[in-house]
Amino acid sequence: MPATIHDVAKLAGVGIGTVSSVLNNSRPVSEETRRKVLEAIEKLDFVPNPSGRRLSMGKTHTIAVIITYFTLASQFERLRGVMSVIAESDYDINLFAIETIPQRNKVFQTVPRRGRVDGLLIFSIHPTKEDLRRIRQQKIPVVLVEGYHPELSHIFLDDMAGARQAVEHLIGLGHQKIAYISDYLDDLFSSGFNRNRYMGYCQALEAAGLPVRPEYHRQGWHTRENGRQMALELLNLPDPPTAIFCFSDEFALGVLEAARDMNLRVPEDLSVVGYDDIELARFAQLTTVRQHLFESGVQGVELLFEAIENPDAPIKEIQLPTELVVRQTTAPPCR
Repeated sequence: MPATIHDVAKLAGVGIGTVSSVLNNSRPVSEETRRKVLEAIEKLDFVPNPSGRRLSMGKTHTIAVIITYFTLASQFERLRGVMSVIAESDYDINLFAIETIPQRNKVFQTVPRRGRVDGLLIFSIHPTKEDLRRIRQQKIPVVLVEGYHPELSHIFLDDMAGARQAVEHLIGLGHQKIAYISDYLDDLFSSGFNRNRYMGYCQALEAAGLPVRPEYHRQGWHTRENGRQMALELLNLPDPPTAIFCFSDEFALGVLEAARDMNLRVPEDLSVVGYDDIELARFAQLTTVRQHLFESGVQGVELLFEAIENPDAPIKEIQLPTELVVRQTTAPPCR
């Protein structure tokens, strides 16, 4: 069996607290006592328990990451950014992936507890008043990414502006019949970015004097197959759109499949724009709105580390830019 701290204390002829003090440099110990403890550690080949050592220092050196729809490519890219920072630190993470309201409620009831984690990094969720009460009760630092609360530090993107830019690009090419495929506007977690992108779509049309046509809007669960099905519905309308803007690249990839199913040429017969700029978007040469997913994860965890080190620091708000990336799936409509 591996040696324990009790074995070290017995061999060195000291108490467990003295061994802990030598390991953590938490209080002065005489040189003679320190030598005895270190010799016992070497003789027994003792390896300190990281969790116990961290707790003795008043920290767990663990953060909780709460993320919705972890299987989405965009969320996975954000998590990659988090892990790139964690890998260079002495922190571990506990990952909580949620897809339902019961899962969400359970996580928020049990996770925000001091002594279990040192901080919370929350993706794509607006905390409720009850969530905030629990967090404050435990005095745990929190950072939101793609979420908002005026009393918590957060990193956000201007989704409305990003969507507006995408639709303005299509209008600038001459498209007037532009459809929008979205996730459900009233999403389970009230994150708001679904509705913000729809509002950006509407604003661009209205600014150009184009009608917002309800039949040109489809909502569905966030999968490529649903994107394909909704695109088929739109393209089989009596007056089909000449361009489709999508809530995500995954939806847009489904639209490209639907176009192939109907023998439509992209971009000659149909222009398609996505949102996120995931890796597959580059392979598909998809015109899309790039949001800096990896960077949002990096900045989120860095901001959380700052809050852990300085709990009294002021609330910070960081806005990351979006940019339109024009590739090969958009062109003027056929005359």
